[in-house]
Amino acid sequence: MSMQLFGQILVNGLFSGATYVLMATGFTLIFGIMRLVNFAHGEFYMVGAFLVYTMVVLLELPFFVAIVIAVGLVVLFGFLLEKLLFRPLHGMELQGMIMALAIGIALQSAALLLFGPQEVTVPRLLKGAWMIGGVAIAKDRALVGAIAVVILIAFYWFMQRTQTGLSIHAVAQDHRTAAMMGIPTRRTQALAFTLGAGLAALAGALMAPIYDIGPYMGEIPMLKAFIVVIIGGLGSIPGAAIGGLLLGLLESGFATFYSQNIAMILSFTFVVVLLLYKPQGLLGKAV
Repeated sequence: MSMQLFGQILVNGLFSGATYVLMATGFTLIFGIMRLVNFAHGEFYMVGAFLVYTMVVLLELPFFVAIVIAVGLVVLFGFLLEKLLFRPLHGMELQGMIMALAIGIALQSAALLLFGPQEVTVPRLLKGAWMIGGVAIAKDRALVGAIAVVILIAFYWFMQRTQTGLSIHAVAQDHRTAAMMGIPTRRTQALAFTLGAGLAALAGALMAPIYDIGPYMGEIPMLKAFIVVIIGGLGSIPGAAIGGLLLGLLESGFATFYSQNIAMILSFTFVVVLLLYKPQGLLGKAV
């Protein structure tokens, strides 16, 4: 394999991996705090993309202004969902998953009614590509990837260096002990859910100029986020980061030599093999 081909696989894999990490970090954050497998996570991604489409194409707002508004609206929506629908089901994992499924279906149906079944697009931010050492780097993908990396670094700093982030860690490890130490666990759970929803919406908003937007666009990213958190370990945020980058690189390599469908099959095969030998994932805790 030539160095140019290896470099292209690496660039494509890192770009895909950065977006997977954004999705998977929110997903695993919600699971780690609330023990909720949020099957509506892909629909938060879809809502973020549709909000950007509405504001950029229909209202003609600047793209980055649209991103801020879209993420803010989804964060508020996530806060209301947690308070009104998920909080009464605290501790009931099966009922919580069913509620998440119902919300996801409702959001898909709402998007279908509002925008129709046809996919829509947002104008690309940048056109063309840079050629570096024979490797093509699309300008718009590079910009989105850079933004995703900055957001992930800021999120890591927030989780590791702020009192609120450390409180989230404490609740994830043992919510009863955290409550006895004076940490407001319910408020922390609400914050974790809204942050997770916001990260999913941010991923969708960033992808809006790159991929077509439709009511069912969140299904594949949700599936990949689920694969990522299984690889990294449910509830492990560093594991989600490693899993996202690993999945992006695996898919990029497989898709280069085979096809996108074969890449998906081989990615699932990797997950099956990993679960056989390390059921808790790469950085998950053994049960």
